[in-house]
Amino acid sequence: MAPARGARGQSLVIVFEATAAATVRAGEFEAASRRIAARAFPYAGEAGTSRFRFDPVERRFLSRAAEGTMLAGPHEPDVWRTALLRGPAGPVLVGPCSKGEEIRGSYLAAAEGARMSGRAVYLLDPEPAGLPEKPGAAFSALFVWFPGLEKPDAPLAAALERGIPSGWILPLVPGWTATDEAIEEAVRAAAAAGARFLAPVPLADDGQVRRVAVEAACAATPEAADGIFERVHHGGSADEMREAQERLREACERAGLRSVPTRPVGLREPASNAAAAGRLEEKAQASFADEHRAALLHAAARWIDESGRDLAPIAREGNFGKVFPFGDIAREAEEALLTGP
Repeated sequence: MAPARGARGQSLVIVFEATAAATVRAGEFEAASRRIAARAFPYAGEAGTSRFRFDPVERRFLSRAAEGTMLAGPHEPDVWRTALLRGPAGPVLVGPCSKGEEIRGSYLAAAEGARMSGRAVYLLDPEPAGLPEKPGAAFSALFVWFPGLEKPDAPLAAALERGIPSGWILPLVPGWTATDEAIEEAVRAAAAAGARFLAPVPLADDGQVRRVAVEAACAATPEAADGIFERVHHGGSADEMREAQERLREACERAGLRSVPTRPVGLREPASNAAAAGRLEEKAQASFADEHRAALLHAAARWIDESGRDLAPIAREGNFGKVFPFGDIAREAEEALLTGP
């Protein structure tokens, strides 16, 4: 077995073991304000060049070893396609990737299988070897970045070169990445790299999540360890995080970046439906201070994803309100459909 290679060419002692089955988890997830109906895991295990990884769905940092065993999924797209044909309708998130992708090919197989299933596909931290050659509109690439992690400039450039809308995910940690200085630096770096968006993801509200976040923050900025510990464990109120998200959105707007990932369009998905669901998700993000309204908007986006028919003609005929079950936001949903892709 050839070792995986690190970002700067160093050898990693990572053993890859093949698995025959495609690991797919169906459910109701969210990644950076985008609805996800299923996750595909081409690789399982926490080993790699960076000491920490951030999962934007679970909204937590995971510690990683410099060596270990990684399970690699099937390299046949049809296996992934079959697995992803089951479960609720809606986009799928594939990833994260692994430095062994060039050898194993599991990530590319999962991405192609997801596309073949007709779903819209978000690619999480893809290596260049895992990018589809002819992606079309079915893909959008999400690259997580935080201080202390090598900036994903090269993988992002490779994705953009393939025509895949791509950008950064920034985990918001009180006293570390949620400060004014850190937000401005992240926006500058993302814009300089050519990212299309910089999407904030706040930490999950959990003691263990905060503990590992402190470890990641202190490893990146040891000189500020005491202050970070205090801010993460005894600060970071919901109001503070809302303010940080608003500051990031404003900074993104000034830099010409979006603060939410580009919503891809599945091969079997009406383009107007995808656009409308995406706009409702964006309205939900803007309404995060009103949890009831945000939940209603997300439910409406799910209903559109699961409708199974092109809703734009119904909206043009003036009959959308007769079939749409969320009367409070019927006008907004209808406007999103009529605006089109």
